[in-house]
Amino acid sequence: MKKSHHYLLTILILASTSAIAQKNYPTTPPEESPMPMKPEMTEIWEPEVEVITPGDKPGEAPSDAIKLFNANGLEHWVSQKDTSKPAPWAIKDGYFEVVPGTGGIQTKMKFGDVQLHLEWSAPDEVQYSGQGRGNSGLFLQNRYELQILDSYNNRTYSNGQAGSIYKDKPPLVNAMRSPDEWNTYDVIYTAPRFGEDGNLESPARITVLHNGVVVQHNTSIQGLTLYIGLHNYPEAHGEDVIALQDHGTPVQFRNIWVRKL
Repeated sequence: MKKSHHYLLTILILASTSAIAQKNYPTTPPEESPMPMKPEMTEIWEPEVEVITPGDKPGEAPSDAIKLFNANGLEHWVSQKDTSKPAPWAIKDGYFEVVPGTGGIQTKMKFGDVQLHLEWSAPDEVQYSGQGRGNSGLFLQNRYELQILDSYNNRTYSNGQAGSIYKDKPPLVNAMRSPDEWNTYDVIYTAPRFGEDGNLESPARITVLHNGVVVQHNTSIQGLTLYIGLHNYPEAHGEDVIALQDHGTPVQFRNIWVRKL
């Protein structure tokens, strides 16, 4: 066979094969190019963000806060021993003080997720040591305790000192001021979530700044605060009161406010 005839035959075979392939296996048309993004496509305009007025100074309540104490008395609180009675703690000049033996106090209102600001001071006169020194506690949803304790040069178990989630998580650092000074807690608290069947879906979480220092960073709370035994979530619950503990020492409080989140 002549070379030219060989080339011609090869071309005819390739053309025929290509035709068959195109007939039996159609090619996919090219995808259309996506619409190019524009800046306004990622802008959120509605709903408009609510305007509030922040406090004039650090620690002052913003305009949408609920002032649980601002030197005007304990009208937002009741006795835990008898919730039909007013809070039995002593009102002083610009602050209030635990009256040992009268029991804890709790808010009339119930809360879930909150931002909370609280200022507290241990007794000026140092007495005792460990857990016996300036002891109280902030209970969120009446269950989960952020420890209040005079931890200034006062060694105790780490998950029981100031800034700890009591008997659960120690603070990252000890940021305690001396007993004759005021301490601040700034708290971001996320309540636990439960399913329709009552089972825990996500635990409570908490971030705490103690005197402006992060001591709990999005910490997962293991459950109900217990003095003995492991913490747990024995039952589903919703919003509940905020409580302050009477642990037998005259701890002082002032400037307490909260924002529902």
